[in-house]
Amino acid sequence: MEEEKVILVNENDEQIGVMPKLEAHQKAVLHRAFSVFVLNKKNELMLQQRAHHKYHSPGLWTNTCCSHQREGESNVEAGIRRLQEEMGFTTSLKDTISFIYKAPFDNGLTEHEYDHVLVGQYEGDPQINPEEVVDWKWMPVEKVKEDISKQPEKYTEWFKIIFDKFYTQIAL
Repeated sequence: MEEEKVILVNENDEQIGVMPKLEAHQKAVLHRAFSVFVLNKKNELMLQQRAHHKYHSPGLWTNTCCSHQREGESNVEAGIRRLQEEMGFTTSLKDTISFIYKAPFDNGLTEHEYDHVLVGQYEGDPQINPEEVVDWKWMPVEKVKEDISKQPEKYTEWFKIIFDKFYTQIAL
């Protein structure tokens, strides 16, 4: 199986190349990514707990799903694909905001991403992929913000950044 590649971009989100995913994280190279936020009608956010064998941020709580676009794939197409792969359902998504962040990890890897935030709505339960997700829950948006401030160590770096800067823009 061919190693997954990420799309390298400049600060204007213009593609400048591709690189194997692990290498991009080892070299802290800026690459395109997306973060999906699925809410229900009660303004609760579907959170996932990352699988314990993930090579960074294992076992941490985060947004509904996230990953990297493939070459030729739009942000929304990538989000819908990955939502199905990780959480076992699809829903329509809206491309909302984007931002650049850089987060080094204890294992020597660094996320340096041009992250696109995709928002959708869903009322059911997911069928999680245990290779990707160990647990999930619905949580009111305001409670998420409160819990991140009390227990930041339980959440992924990108999720904390998004909630700190943009949570009012993702709530329905």
